[in-house]
Amino acid sequence: MNPVLAGDDMCEELFIETSRLIMKPIQLSDWLLFYQLETDPGIQQYVADLRDEQAIRDRFQSRLPAWNKNSKQWLCLVITEKESELPIGVTGFYPEWHPYQQAEVGFMLLSEYQGKGYGKENLIAVAEFAFQQCRFHKLKATVTEGNVACCELLKRTGFKQEGRLRDNYRIAGQWQNDMLFGLLVNDLTS
Repeated sequence: MNPVLAGDDMCEELFIETSRLIMKPIQLSDWLLFYQLETDPGIQQYVADLRDEQAIRDRFQSRLPAWNKNSKQWLCLVITEKESELPIGVTGFYPEWHPYQQAEVGFMLLSEYQGKGYGKENLIAVAEFAFQQCRFHKLKATVTEGNVACCELLKRTGFKQEGRLRDNYRIAGQWQNDMLFGLLVNDLTS
């Protein structure tokens, strides 16, 4: 898979395209998609407690400013299915450029688009952008233990499990273990 990449380490004109998907920076007009992802209990069960609307608006607003690899904010891209031209999720990464050129990746897909290979397709394209365009050394992912589908997806993409943090996060008042994954440029599979 060879995504079309445009732009440098700035996000203003960033455009990633694969055979079935287009990924572009989130805009104000993407509020309803973001809100739907953040309020779906099935999507959020391994991400975080459901938030109130103001907290979701704050998260949304924090992802809107122009981005570069030195930013202290998420690169948030809306995933659009080419065939239907519908937005189906968000993807991106949080840069930790200094001092080790690493970034933490994450994505969420609407429930009806899960299990169709879009997760892997977008993750490979975003990883290629991070390695080739931005020159990151390593990508990381943190997954709540029990999210088997996400763990398997990361492994199929080339991520290696690097650790497990016990009682690292709370969801619904319960302590959760986090699984840590890492990806180097030579690990990436298609």
